Amino acid sequence: MNTAPVKSFSFGGGVQSTAALVLAARGELDYRTFLMANVGDDSEHPGTLRYLRQYAIPYADKHGIELVVLDRVMKRSGEVRTLFQDLTREGSRSLKIPVRMSNGAPGTRSRTAQFKIKVIADELKRRGATKDAPATVGIGISLDEIQRANNRRCEPHERIEYPLLERGIRRIDCARIIRSAGLPVPPKSSCWFCPFHRPETWHDMRRDEPELFEKACQLEELLNRRRDELGKDHVWLTRFNRPLRAAIPDGVDTLPFDEWDSGCDSGWCMT
Repeated sequence: MNTAPVKSFSFGGGVQSTAALVLAARGELDYRTFLMANVGDDSEHPGTLRYLRQYAIPYADKHGIELVVLDRVMKRSGEVRTLFQDLTREGSRSLKIPVRMSNGAPGTRSRTAQFKIKVIADELKRRGATKDAPATVGIGISLDEIQRANNRRCEPHERIEYPLLERGIRRIDCARIIRSAGLPVPPKSSCWFCPFHRPETWHDMRRDEPELFEKACQLEELLNRRRDELGKDHVWLTRFNRPLRAAIPDGVDTLPFDEWDSGCDSGWCMT
């Protein structure tokens, strides 16, 4: 039986965790296992998945680092369940993502627990983590996002570390670290329908990935048809209290500024 302490880094597929991967490959961070909770190939942004398969996994393999991509597997049936499948499932009535409510505030992150926290937790426990012998888990929050560290949920079976924070590493430093390894800087990691996208992110999607933007509009419309059936207020994928198509008009280059865009990479979706 393996009695070695469990230690892993929570890998989101974006800038911070990729920088941590490079630092681990150099021996500057003491992590040899990186775990990524994949909310679904139909749910993660395609750019994140492309980067993961083209760059991150080969780089990890080359440097003897274990990079494991974990799906949410239903215990009874053994089937892989994705977040998008849950959102669009026939007869579903609950809100599975933190959509913006009628006042612009975000809703709950109930699916975060099922698709992120629980998936990682099950793997850590499978590897031997317990309440009495918790796993050490690294989270990729950089110095310029220090406020997020205080919101990070900690489970009984884990002990959280913030190695980028401890080293005073900022997001701009992460990009430099990645480039120094000969890797391109990855796109921000998040679901393509994430309600925490900045207006600029939505605008870029409408311009550069119109089919994906249209799919997000259709998802918002589906959720609101269900809200109509329940007699409830509409919800939105932006904070502007109106449909995505109207909130992010086509061909407009100047949009309201939003100072941060929450992605999964720095642990925000793990709170």
